[in-house]
Amino acid sequence: MVKSAKILGQDEKIIAAGSGGQGIMLLGKLLAEAGMRAGLRVTWLPSYGAEVRGGTANCMVVISKSKPGSPYVEKADTLIVMNQPSLGRFLPRLKQGGLLLYNSSLAKAPVQTAIDVRGYPFTETAAAAAGSLKAANMVALGAYIAVKKMFSVEEILEIIKEQKRDLLEMNRKALLAGIALVR
Repeated sequence: MVKSAKILGQDEKIIAAGSGGQGIMLLGKLLAEAGMRAGLRVTWLPSYGAEVRGGTANCMVVISKSKPGSPYVEKADTLIVMNQPSLGRFLPRLKQGGLLLYNSSLAKAPVQTAIDVRGYPFTETAAAAAGSLKAANMVALGAYIAVKKMFSVEEILEIIKEQKRDLLEMNRKALLAGIALVR
């Protein structure tokens, strides 16, 4: 059971985007599950490109103190992007003052002044810390929880333990590495 989640406003609207195979859906599912366990109202809306692996993938997560109006996120509080095409496509959907977490291993910093722009080498960090490029999504999730402080690493690991037990140690290393990037 998740102890508590800290939401600054009424809602936390998140768009996570990247290529199929980068673990975008898992990242979103973990956030949604953590929100549900905290007793909050949650929606999770996945979207896959035609090719799935290697094509586009994104998901929208709304974590709310009250009933979310829609699972579709028009303007996100947080945008987590894993590659350059996703950055170009979804950056206009980040609200003014929102948080952009982008994978500096695969995307270039946008020139923006009205948002909180934070780039971290998610892919390189995953390879170094967890031994797998596939753990870049967990590095990104670690960075997100370090910045937003909504959920603890223990809360996320408890969910991973139940859903992806065989990958628990790799994901633990990746989450901790993502948190370390921010601190």
